[in-house]
Order: sequence, then C-alpha cells, then structure tokens
Amino acid sequence: MKVVTQVKLMPEADQAAALSATLRTVNELACWVSDVAFARGLSREYELRKHTYARLKAEGLGAQAAQHVIKRVRDAYTTLHANIRAGNLGKPKSKRRVKAVSKPIVFRPEAAQPYDDRCLSWQYDQQTVSIWTTAGRIKNVRFACSADALKVLQYYRKGESDLIERGGVFYLVATCEVPEAEQYEPDGFIGMDLGIVNIATTSTGYMASGRGLNRYRKRQLALRAKLQKKRTKSAKRRLKERSRREARHVKNTNHVISKTIVTEAERTGRGLSLEELKGIRTRVRLRKPQRVALHSWAFAQLGDFIVYKAKRAGVPLVYVDPAYTSQMCSECGHIDKRNRVDQGLFICRGCGVVAHADRNASRNIAIRGETVWNAGRESRVPATP
Repeated sequence: MKVVTQVKLMPEADQAAALSATLRTVNELACWVSDVAFARGLSREYELRKHTYARLKAEGLGAQAAQHVIKRVRDAYTTLHANIRAGNLGKPKSKRRVKAVSKPIVFRPEAAQPYDDRCLSWQYDQQTVSIWTTAGRIKNVRFACSADALKVLQYYRKGESDLIERGGVFYLVATCEVPEAEQYEPDGFIGMDLGIVNIATTSTGYMASGRGLNRYRKRQLALRAKLQKKRTKSAKRRLKERSRREARHVKNTNHVISKTIVTEAERTGRGLSLEELKGIRTRVRLRKPQRVALHSWAFAQLGDFIVYKAKRAGVPLVYVDPAYTSQMCSECGHIDKRNRVDQGLFICRGCGVVAHADRNASRNIAIRGETVWNAGRESRVPATP
C-alpha cells in the first residue's frame, strides 16, 4: 500500500537560494518542453526527448533531472487527454475544454520536481538529505518530521520524492510502500452514513457533527468575498493563504473522524460498510445557495482516509449502494419517502419506529455491508466437482 510522507526542509540561506533557483529553472524549462510538445504534436516520451534533451543538458540540467522534466511534461499531456476522453472538461465546444486544448500546458515556478535515488539521498540518523541543484549537489540539508514519519521513511520509502515550495518553505514528499495488515474475519459491520449536517454517523452511535466545520466554511466564504472585491496583490496573496488554511483544517477534521471510526472497528473486531457516493455531484440538482455546501463537501477525502487507515489496521471494508437507505426502516425494511420527516427525524409508516434519520440510514448501510461481505465470501469458495 502506497503512503505519502511529507518532511519539512530547513536549509541554510545559501541552500534555500539554490533550491529556489533549481525549481524555477526546471519549471521554466518544463514550460519550454511543453511548448515543443504542443507545437509538434508529440505524445511519446521518446520523440519528445529527441527534440529537447540536448538543450536541457546545455541549460545545466543533469541527465536524470532532464529525464524527469521530459517525463513530467509527457505525463501532464497524458492526464489532459485522459480527462478529455472521460468528459471531465465538458463537451467538445465548451469554453473550459476549448481553453484547455488551445494552448500549451504551463507549469508554475514553484511546481514540484521529482527526484530519484540518483539525485537525492537520505541520512535518517542525522535527519539530513543530499540533493541535486542547478548549482551543484548540496549536502547536509536538515529536515524535520515526526518520529512515526521518520520510521516509515526509514523502513518503507521507495521510489521518487518530490521537492515542492509553499510560501517560501521547502518540503520533500516521499512515497512509501507500507505493507498491509492481515485482514481478520469481521464479527459484524459498522455502517457509516455520510452527510453535510452530520459529517459521519455510524451504526454504533458515533456522530461527527458538521456544525463547527460548516460555520468555519461560511465565515471563510464571507472573508473571501471581501478580499475578492479589493482586487489588490495583497488581497490575492491573502486569498491563497486562506485557501490553504481551510484545506488544512478540513483535512485535519477528516483525519480525526476517520481515525476514530477505524479504531472503533478494530477494537470491536468488526468491518466497515461505506456508501458508494461517486458521481453524486453530477447526479444531484440543487439550488444555487446549496451548491456551495455540496461542492465543498469533502466526502471523497474522508473515504480515502478511512480506506488507507483500514488497510493498515487490517479492518475489512466494503462499499454498498446507498439507494433508499434514508427512506428504509432498519427494523422492518419498509420503504417510503414520507418516512424521512425532516433532516434529523425518521418515523416509519409501517411499524412506527422513531429514530434519528442518519442513525437509521447507518444501520441500513451496516446490514447491506454484511450482506455484501457474505456474498463475496461465498463466491470465493471453489465449486464442488
């Protein structure tokens, strides 16, 4: 299982200047390679290398750095074409799609640059790295991270690491291949209902309210509107800072919720049953005031966090169809649109059960999860000759 680990670099003044100059140089050259690929219609890495490698070497890039720049450009166009085929950029004549295909891809001056083991070496005991720059290889660049992150790096780091710069601070983002824990046989399932008013509600009674997060987002939305009206450089800088701050706040909230749910499942020996909500933003039609809440709902990020934490802990996990889980009674199975009285209240028209709407839905998801798991378990048994 791949896990991304981030460390903060603490370079000296001359080392920071070399790292900054390196990122700006490689990204400027990546923009030039992108222009060549766009003008000549080159899609294969081999063809792109024939037209660009000599100049990249002449500009002072090492062999590996030049290869990484070319591969970045090729990967960027591959991603663009995949998004076009998938329809993620709209219809053929839509403004968004025309804008994307009518000009070369541009790389930001501080965009990430990949490093492999030939360009970057780690000294874990000293917590330093030796890294290639356009000014030569610099050694003893200190980095800081938690003890757990250092242990993961030391034992499981594999593949490339990306050098990035955010707000004048440098980071190395490393890919680690962490082994998955052996999955146990679950004693039942915990269903989890996702929502905006309540971020997550489990069938065991845990409820993560979204009230605080929704208030925070509403406050940030009002502050963004004020800053956008000013149209000054400092206002744009503040907007970027606030955007990153809000993303960090949401990410931390999702980490706390996912850890709580996975820990409870591991402690009780049960599995996790999640809703399959992929494509919900394209299916649901809402009024304009409600669209902000829907499109800022980070359910996919929360789901990803639960998946990787469950794999590391060996917790079984299944996805179920969420259709009618909010309208079906978890006691008698009666389905009626009128069962859902309002956002928080569920009253069954069949048996009269009164329950919290989200908790009732989470119980239905738990029941479906157990059904899916048993069906999969039975299908794995070889046929009798």
